[in-house]
Amino acid sequence: MKAIPEALAAIIGQRVDQIDTPALVIDLGAMDRNIQRMAEFARKHQVRWRPHAKMHKSAELALLMQQAGAQGVCVQKTSEAEAMAEGGVRDITITNQVIAMPKLHRVARLAALLASRGGRLGIAVDSPEGIERLAEAMVLSGSDAGIDVLVEIDVGQGRCGVPPGEAAVALALAVARHSRLRFAGLQAYHGRAQHLASAADRRDAITQVVQQAAKTRDLIIAAGLPVPLVTGSGTGTLVHEAASGVYGELQAGSFLFMDADYARNERDPAQPAFEHALFVKTQVISVRDTHAVCDAGHKSHAIDSGLPTVGQLSVGRALRYANGGDEHGLLYAEGDKARLPALGRMLWLIPGHCDPTVNLYDFMIGVRGGLTLGTVERIIRVDARGALH
Repeated sequence: MKAIPEALAAIIGQRVDQIDTPALVIDLGAMDRNIQRMAEFARKHQVRWRPHAKMHKSAELALLMQQAGAQGVCVQKTSEAEAMAEGGVRDITITNQVIAMPKLHRVARLAALLASRGGRLGIAVDSPEGIERLAEAMVLSGSDAGIDVLVEIDVGQGRCGVPPGEAAVALALAVARHSRLRFAGLQAYHGRAQHLASAADRRDAITQVVQQAAKTRDLIIAAGLPVPLVTGSGTGTLVHEAASGVYGELQAGSFLFMDADYARNERDPAQPAFEHALFVKTQVISVRDTHAVCDAGHKSHAIDSGLPTVGQLSVGRALRYANGGDEHGLLYAEGDKARLPALGRMLWLIPGHCDPTVNLYDFMIGVRGGLTLGTVERIIRVDARGALH
């Protein structure tokens, strides 16, 4: 576990203006409200929520959400699962395919470790060979601990997963033939639908997803095998999976921080009003006649989902962030009353995509009391930074 540097620990209790730049900052009040709204939503719809830890990569935040009622975490990588377990998380699902035998041996050891702590490990499969390799690794581990196995169906993402229907039935029956593998249900996640700009388009996309998942579930039941769970969903579409009567678990993760990409999409009125809680603090280091320059370039935030927006500005004072390269951001005034920020001004950027932005940092700085007058409450480790294997 990474040690918090002395200089970073020294700002705990200090005002936000003492945070050096660029830095990744969490508005703890906004984050807490997001967690509360998600917990209330899940209770209202009587579904479990298993937030994706690939977004925040922090065992501390995973445990915080479990205290609020979350089932556990999802991850995409074996190393992410190991980092969460090291941090004390005991209920973990790897919502991805693991094929390499060295990784599967690690999966088997982790399943045994979590079982010894009263926890469990789950994993997704989408091929007969993947099932056989997993079963072999579990046997070779020498442990009696089993593992929950989800058959992944491709409901529109076009990535992993078998087509909905009979192909999934065959895989579910294959899982059930192995004593150390427990068929746990279906993994059915449509990632592309999360970012469709129109609320109506997202609803239409998930209507088809629900039909495919229900059909596949019913076929497996007809083959004589119970389907304990259908799991999937994300922040952009969770209202539809929750209301479907088919999904029993939501894997939304970005609701915790909310990034600029999600903010650009039309909000469904039934979705909780999640707030921006993750910011890159930056400082204006140069001012020209036409623009200002800040010290947060592409090394401080991911750009795969677009450039960041500038938050915490008063009405009519909009600034547009533009590409300034690795170390710099260019700021342009927009609007009749807008003006360029002064030299030394601190600004708050809302990242375009929170997941890969978090992965750029070893630590996040938690601020209580808002970003204007708040104080640093704690330093949060990014335990799974660089967990690629």
